[in-house]
Amino acid sequence: MFHGRARAVVRPGSAEEVATVMRLCNASGTGVVPQGGNTSMVGGATPSADGTQIVLSLARLNRIRLVDPLDLTITLEAGVPLKTAQEAAAAQGCLLPLSISSEGSATIGGVLATNAGGNATLRYGNARDLLLGLEIVLADGQVIDGLRRLRKDNTGYCLRQLFAGSEGTLGVITAAVLKLQRQPAETEVAFCSVPSPDAALALLARLQAADPAALSAFEYISHSAMQLVLDLVAGTTLPIAPAPAYVLLELTTPRRGANLRAALEQNLSDAIEAGEVSDATLAESLAQRQALWRLREDQSEAQKRAGASVKNDISVPVSLVPALLRDATAAVSAAFPDALITPFGHLGDGNIHFNIVDPRAADPAVAEAMMHVVNDVVRTLGGSFSAEHGIGQLKPVLLREWRGGAEIETMWRVKKALDPKGILNPGKVLGKDAVRF
Repeated sequence: MFHGRARAVVRPGSAEEVATVMRLCNASGTGVVPQGGNTSMVGGATPSADGTQIVLSLARLNRIRLVDPLDLTITLEAGVPLKTAQEAAAAQGCLLPLSISSEGSATIGGVLATNAGGNATLRYGNARDLLLGLEIVLADGQVIDGLRRLRKDNTGYCLRQLFAGSEGTLGVITAAVLKLQRQPAETEVAFCSVPSPDAALALLARLQAADPAALSAFEYISHSAMQLVLDLVAGTTLPIAPAPAYVLLELTTPRRGANLRAALEQNLSDAIEAGEVSDATLAESLAQRQALWRLREDQSEAQKRAGASVKNDISVPVSLVPALLRDATAAVSAAFPDALITPFGHLGDGNIHFNIVDPRAADPAVAEAMMHVVNDVVRTLGGSFSAEHGIGQLKPVLLREWRGGAEIETMWRVKKALDPKGILNPGKVLGKDAVRF
């Protein structure tokens, strides 16, 4: 969607080298676009097309400095891929409880800069909820060394949370300290057929009432979205009876002998009797768990293969997800007959990827109109137009529309205080506004 031309690509290998780059660019007024694993969904790491900005690659800042299984922390640099960080934690008997589809490519700096969400948000929160400390290089080259492994530190403003989710517009993340968890002793995965989104919500409530600490993922997949995977991704099969919708759920516990299996079987049996579930299967092995998760993880790939689409990354209060699915489907169907509506996502935290597969979406004007139809529904339900993908250069206009007044004015004050020349990731998040700089 976005094409840029960099004046140069700079590849520093340390925070000190990043600081040198920032001092030079600040002095010359050169725009700096931080870049991690290039998995942004909103054009957040693409430079402008005029060739005046540099790309600041963090790929060489790729060291894991410390994994502490007693503190349950990992200290690592911004260019470490999320998957590599997960593996380093696992080698010490720990779990880094952040999982996203692009974890093989996405890097820690980008994950934190965008406050990535993912499949385990229901239990562990977004990226910022795992964040204990940050090392940040400011626009003028000053370095904030905040790599503290403290669970309690009430010394002034919480600066790390200011930079988390700022998409590289306030400073450059060069290293971080993240919380870890103990590796699960038991894991159970189930794939369920459900008659409706309301039934899926009832199943969620049932599992949370039974053992809220065990439920780590609860993913919703519509029939249309599932059918695309079955049709377009080789090697995928539906392990249960077809249904209007599906739920993939995962339970984990660090407690040995907890017998999650028996509890899950009983809950699913009760759910079937209550009409919340029509069919279900439980994974019998790691390979089966991976196969069930693949039906969820291949959603994006299948929709890409299906052709042009509009990706609506939206959220509403969890209790309103059925209303969102019902009302947005009706609105899109009325405005764009024959559009294939393929919602799926994190029902457990209210984040649905309400995607629309339609060749007409290749026209940017049509794609924008489709997005607005969905967002109009989201707004009436008190939701957000960007649940986990961020703003980048795709959605600044929506940010101004939805977060106007004192809220966005405060954002501008923070931006100008930390980046008075406007050189950090220009045009992203807040957009282009010549009056401000």
